[in-house]
Amino acid sequence: MPLIGFEGGHVNLVPVDFVAAAIVHLAHVPGQDGRCFHLTDPRDYRFGEVTNIFARAAHAPTLTLRLEAGAIEALDPLRRLARERLQPLRHHGAQLLRELAIPASLIDLLNYPTRFDGTQAQRLLGEAGIHVPPLEDYAWRLWDYWERHLDPDLFKARNLEQAVRGKRVLITGGSSGIGRATALKLAAAGARVLIVARDPQKLQAVRAAIEAQGAAASVYPCDITDEQSCAQLMARLQDEHGGVDILINNAGRSIRRAIEHTYDRFHDYERVMRLNYFAAVRVTLGLLPGMVQRGAGQVINISSIGVLSNAARFAAYNASKAALEAFTRCAAAEYSERGVHFGVVNLPLVRTPMVEPTRIYRHFNLISPEQAAAMVCDAVIERRGRLATRLGTLAQLIEVFAPRLGTAIMSESFRIFPDSEAAGAAQGSDAVATPDMLALGSLMHGIHW
Repeated sequence: MPLIGFEGGHVNLVPVDFVAAAIVHLAHVPGQDGRCFHLTDPRDYRFGEVTNIFARAAHAPTLTLRLEAGAIEALDPLRRLARERLQPLRHHGAQLLRELAIPASLIDLLNYPTRFDGTQAQRLLGEAGIHVPPLEDYAWRLWDYWERHLDPDLFKARNLEQAVRGKRVLITGGSSGIGRATALKLAAAGARVLIVARDPQKLQAVRAAIEAQGAAASVYPCDITDEQSCAQLMARLQDEHGGVDILINNAGRSIRRAIEHTYDRFHDYERVMRLNYFAAVRVTLGLLPGMVQRGAGQVINISSIGVLSNAARFAAYNASKAALEAFTRCAAAEYSERGVHFGVVNLPLVRTPMVEPTRIYRHFNLISPEQAAAMVCDAVIERRGRLATRLGTLAQLIEVFAPRLGTAIMSESFRIFPDSEAAGAAQGSDAVATPDMLALGSLMHGIHW
């Protein structure tokens, strides 16, 4: 897919080796005391050119189309107006940049109009054979160093430990699947893990697994769809732990069934809403007052790529997760100034017991619970408003800019993929994967079909 970026303004880069050699030489040239020398690259790069040079060094896709610098220059007066006269916009702009994980200083680098005259320095350095190497010749060295020493992925374990060590983390649906894998990761990182699920035996099993790795966990058998049981849980958490620092609303139920097979099954919609939305909101409301009182807290709601792609056959499930996402966005706006951060994780298909009834999924490469747990841990560290896969982000963009295309893709998938036997399909209809299914599944890895 062609990537679009900004041509941007002028960026002048020189390597440190050149600067060091130039300083040493110029400091010893007779008759040049008191002079000023600009150690610049005589070749001028645009921001978009620099981006592509480093993209090629990293073996990454380059920007096929770059918008002209005039697009940036046209925005410059608006940026100055916002900075000088519209003071409230500075706060909102800073908040937006934080959500997008973009350093505010980068905005000023999109156009750097200052010009330096390096003619005299280049003449004296040229006589000594000291020249600025092309950025293309040494960009790979910078990338290699970053990849080996500075890549944030290298420090994920340490960053996770810094984010959760000693904190009280409540995970609903933590006795199996994604919740269990997340509990193991967070406990290993030093979190005080509190696990809620309905099955006492499974809870004891996951606690034993956590203790086997040298950590500890508290488990709470509870049906969070029951108002009275949930209230008792909230009271126990307050009495035994003094509240919760991080809440991960993971407990969920999925139903894969075409709408035409639910005409007389309204309870399908009710039961997924009861757990996926109402229970998650009930737990959140029970813990929010304590987070606000302490001026700190984090709520992570586990959602699905199906909400972004509007996957067919998941109307009940997607609607419940979409409701939870809407609640999350509203809460994020209301509590951001009170120290409580809300975020959503849009997971692709995960190979858990929840998807086992759909036999067609056995033919596809779903992500593991451990991979899903890694995404949840990334959300804990990065505190984004939304964390999704690249395909999930693409689905979201299609929904915004080309909704008819999105509907056409989902309509074709609805035609190609069969219902499961549990949903009323003919016996064995979802046991065999056709070439069309395999092709579509590999093209859009992780989408719910």
